[in-house]
Amino acid sequence: MQGALARVCMVVAAAILNHPLLFPQENSTLPEQDEELIARMREHEERLEMEQARLEKELSQLESEQEETSSEDGYRWYFWSAFSLVIFFTIEVCRVDLADIYSRQDEDEDMFSESGSISPRTLVLDKDILSNFCDRCIYTSTHENWRVREFVEGFADDLLEALRSVCDRDADMEVGDFVGVGSMFESWKVNKPLMCDLIVPFSPPEPYSFQFQLWCSPSSDMPLDMQGCGTITVARFGETEENCLCGSANLGEDMLCLLHCKNDRLRVDLSPDELLCSKNTPYLAKDQVMKWFQISVTKAWGRISHKYEFEVTFRNLDAAGALKIRFRTGKVIVLNIIPVVQLGDTDAYFVSHFPSDCDSCPDPCWPLSFAVYERNLLKHVAKSLPDKSCHLHCLQIITFLHKKQTGLTGQSGLTNYHLKTALLHLLISKSPSSWGIESMEHRLRDVFGFLQRSLQEKRLYHVLIGNSQVPEEIKLPEIFCMSEPINLFRPLVLQRELHADTVRHFQEMSKNAPVLIQEYTPLLLNGSIHHRLDERL
Repeated sequence: MQGALARVCMVVAAAILNHPLLFPQENSTLPEQDEELIARMREHEERLEMEQARLEKELSQLESEQEETSSEDGYRWYFWSAFSLVIFFTIEVCRVDLADIYSRQDEDEDMFSESGSISPRTLVLDKDILSNFCDRCIYTSTHENWRVREFVEGFADDLLEALRSVCDRDADMEVGDFVGVGSMFESWKVNKPLMCDLIVPFSPPEPYSFQFQLWCSPSSDMPLDMQGCGTITVARFGETEENCLCGSANLGEDMLCLLHCKNDRLRVDLSPDELLCSKNTPYLAKDQVMKWFQISVTKAWGRISHKYEFEVTFRNLDAAGALKIRFRTGKVIVLNIIPVVQLGDTDAYFVSHFPSDCDSCPDPCWPLSFAVYERNLLKHVAKSLPDKSCHLHCLQIITFLHKKQTGLTGQSGLTNYHLKTALLHLLISKSPSSWGIESMEHRLRDVFGFLQRSLQEKRLYHVLIGNSQVPEEIKLPEIFCMSEPINLFRPLVLQRELHADTVRHFQEMSKNAPVLIQEYTPLLLNGSIHHRLDERL
């Protein structure tokens, strides 16, 4: 019996030591870059060797001992057999898990190796062609963008003033002044149709106020996929202890709270629907806000339409202020007027929707926009750059390529906001002197390289949240400086098909970049322009 037990244990030990997990064949190679995984395998191998030594020691002790009864031998046989099987089964499970990791890594690497992808270092970008592209495309569009911004700002002022006149001051939300954000107001817009994004803060009528809870608050229980969001509740002023004590204390008839007047207490309470809340909850609802804002904008345009000689229509009924302005000449300007809620006295805003979003997060969660801080960051960094810097040119070129590639292969998980985030990361990490106009092709390759690494790692962090490199002059609230970074590529981690489509989109964009830039650059023949770029953008 002892000899049989020893033979079985030796067979199990031999199977363990000759397992392909520990000793891979010559034609199978481990990813060199995955040092952490290799270290785990070595540690696992050491534990198995220690376990083998312990088993051999116990076997030798068993051989030296005198077994008293045959039943004891049977129990020991069953025990060691079961123990050996458990060890073997555990190794098999680990092998399957690690094999799955290898397969996923191989698939991700294959995405970058298939279809003949090229490295950003070998990306051929002719300096003269880039310069001609910028001269014709960027400098010409800058003057036109300035005129469009001037028109949009005047029209938005007129429209919002009319909107305030159609609202009930005692019951409707109070609308503030707009703030221009996005590419048009950051001076890197190049593609057509020309699009302007305006955020319009609104607040509840007195005596109500907004209360906020952020995803990074200590008491927050928001799931991971809601990072960067918050909830907004509508409360009557004085109903919470932190607002005023008069709501919870008896001040007497002769005492008067200076924060409230008697009219507040005599005022008729508004229903949750009138306060744009979700049904039977105090939470502000995006759907209610967008419905109210769209109706208000329609009424406001009806009041001032006689003053203008152009047509205004809603581009998307699911977006409150997605407007299209069409002139008699056929020219089109796209205008996004987005209702937002200002976070206290900061420059961060809860937005009802982003213009580029197809699927917005569900109620009661509101995404938080840092567009104003990002605009300020661009302005702050530009102060230390050379007089003729190339940072905005790089962003304009890569967004131009992204749009053209989207027209060829369709939508992907890559957006202009991701491209802008990549550039901002490079701006605050590279030396300011390296952004001269003469280095444009090198910096453009850097942006491509940064995006390729981010896609390969499925990791692109928000440039402001949890980033210690953000300058103090931006005056970002401390709660966001101390927060954990947010991965903007988290959807690519959760959706493998979306990640594969995005990688293919990026690789095709990289391969087509030199051709697209040359194709859309004007060719000079006998001193005349061969074709007009601005007509093709």
